[in-house]
Amino acid sequence: MAQVSGSADAPDMGRRQFMNLLTFGTITGTALGALYPVVKYFIPPSSGGGGGGVTAKDALGAEIVVSEFLTTHNPGSRTLAQGLKGDPTYIVVKEDKAIADYGINAICTHLGCVVPWNVAENKFKCPCHGSQYDSTGKVVRGPAPRSLALVHANVQDDKLVLTPWTETDFRTGEEPWWA
Repeated sequence: MAQVSGSADAPDMGRRQFMNLLTFGTITGTALGALYPVVKYFIPPSSGGGGGGVTAKDALGAEIVVSEFLTTHNPGSRTLAQGLKGDPTYIVVKEDKAIADYGINAICTHLGCVVPWNVAENKFKCPCHGSQYDSTGKVVRGPAPRSLALVHANVQDDKLVLTPWTETDFRTGEEPWWA
């Protein structure tokens, strides 16, 4: 016959153990709840690729119609559009008056400013801390640690469709940091 270690009146876990567990759980939950926003602050927001493709939109929120876009933009121009995840993305018009097969995310890799295109110097220059990028978005002067993110730009039914860039970065030969 097996012996039972405790009486029927005593619970398996003592009152003191239960209170210790409850106190530990409460303190841990409160500490994690307070730590979450602090940790979230130090993780930079994601930019660059999203899920599937998205039709690029102009400054007014209208879909970009490629045939109209090319009549109003000169070769070599870089024009801001709304891209993946709503990020500002430069649409590049090549010298042969066609849209390049890539777009350049305009978010600076240093602190997240929107980097304007400087036509006179033929490069992107961040107004916040002076980072500079060449005409393809490759970083040429810091403090920005990385080049601007890329997206694929494809024409489908006369609309510009942007999709995530997950292949090797053609500017650096490295895996994309934003993917």
